[in-house]
Amino acid sequence: MTTLSRPPADPSAPHAHGRKALKDWLLFGLQDSKGAHQGPGGVPTQHEKKHSWWQVMCLTGVDYFSTLGYQPAIAALAAGVISPLATLVLVLVTLLGALPVYRRVAGESPRGEGSIAMLERLLPRWGGKLLVLVLLGFAATDFMITMTLSAADATAHLLGNPVAPGWLQNQNVPVTLFLLALLAAVFLRGFKEAIGVAVVLVVLYLGLNAIVVVATLAQVLTHPAAMGDWWTNLWVSHGNPVMAVAIALLVFPKLALGLSGFETGVAVMPQVKGAPDDTEENPTGRIQGARRMLTTAAVIMSVFLLTTSFITVVLIPEQEFQAGGQANGRALAYLAHEYLGVGFGSVYDISTIGILWFAGASAMAGLLNLVPRYLPRYGMAPGWAKAVRPLVLVFTLIGFLITFIFNADVDAQGGAYATGVLVLMTSAAVAVTLSARRRRQRNLSVGFGAISVVFAYTTVANVFERPEGIRIAAIFILGIIVISLLSRVRRSFEPARNPGAFGPAGPGVHVQHPGRAHRHHRARAAAAVP
Repeated sequence: MTTLSRPPADPSAPHAHGRKALKDWLLFGLQDSKGAHQGPGGVPTQHEKKHSWWQVMCLTGVDYFSTLGYQPAIAALAAGVISPLATLVLVLVTLLGALPVYRRVAGESPRGEGSIAMLERLLPRWGGKLLVLVLLGFAATDFMITMTLSAADATAHLLGNPVAPGWLQNQNVPVTLFLLALLAAVFLRGFKEAIGVAVVLVVLYLGLNAIVVVATLAQVLTHPAAMGDWWTNLWVSHGNPVMAVAIALLVFPKLALGLSGFETGVAVMPQVKGAPDDTEENPTGRIQGARRMLTTAAVIMSVFLLTTSFITVVLIPEQEFQAGGQANGRALAYLAHEYLGVGFGSVYDISTIGILWFAGASAMAGLLNLVPRYLPRYGMAPGWAKAVRPLVLVFTLIGFLITFIFNADVDAQGGAYATGVLVLMTSAAVAVTLSARRRRQRNLSVGFGAISVVFAYTTVANVFERPEGIRIAAIFILGIIVISLLSRVRRSFEPARNPGAFGPAGPGVHVQHPGRAHRHHRARAAAAVP
């Protein structure tokens, strides 16, 4: 699926053994603080080939579009017969809220820094840094749950296929762990050309989904009884239209998984090919391409969300969405098998497994770019945090732990995923509001402020409804802060252990008198020896 790369070995170089060999392997390709590489052997940013906006859209789309694998089933389980109405609210928030916010973020962070960097600039000093650390915890929640939830749903599609071997049944946790381990192996080996893989996966996946949607809509139109049953259930359970809308607004936060992908879209902006006259100070063409990418992805996803939420609740019996049901976590795959046959359904399952697995790769790459971008620059991380392979191992072990905690259950992880997504979107809305206010753009300040309120409400409602997300984020935040403080304390003692670390003009060295400086240096060195 990916193009692997390994740097050529130097035959004249001595071979390391034992612990040193392991250390050299782990720290190979040590990154800079900007997180420039996707993995060992990756192409440095300055030499990276740029791509058309629609190709980069496919790269961010493996995260955004892959939610179709589980979003319709989660929406039906959460909202029941009013799922289409609640999804309409989600689409309106996407097009009128998230999209304008991230189009502005794209204009103000054209090098892929995202909303977190905007807040860091707008809120300087330690207050801004502390906020960044907190947001990193939520971002880690978002990316980690993306990995584990995507792997768990890929497992659900694999085990739910009627031709899957019987011995795999009820082996959700081992299969999910295997997919996570395979993801880690790819990153430990190193890869590049992710966009080529993403384009193939997204085009195939969206094409198959379009076929499923058209075929099942035709079933609804030619079999009005199913439509009549849904309408009767809707009228009986929510006869008052005003109450139905109110309930849809209350249920909407549970569907927030459909908002994912915008932060990733901004992060991959540096790969968008700009205009010939673009400069790093004024990349107008790149910004326009990124905005076109965000808009197109949002429109495509909105159409699929509306149509799939409708066909799933009309054509799939309610009990099939429950735990153990054939449509649980795989509603569209259920329809593909039911109305287009086992052959087509199996092809659909394979494409879904592929894009879900690659969505985990996208999340891993996001983590590998996010952590080295901030913590080492703050002096708040061990030196190995700039290297890819140790981080891959740490993130994989955390993914294993999350999989065990949630028992590889897609529905159980939905709340944690939505929490991470919503907090990042709220922070982005606040960032663009502060930016517009600083530039004295009153109308934009009011508009973005209103969007911030909507996202804040959605976040709070989701936290109260499903608190597991805030708990996981709190663990990540606590871990980041503790590691950061320990790293700061450790670094504060480094000059005492190594007084020459600052060079000839370091602390305690008086360069005006070479002899005195030399004696003072030796005395400091002797005192530092235990």
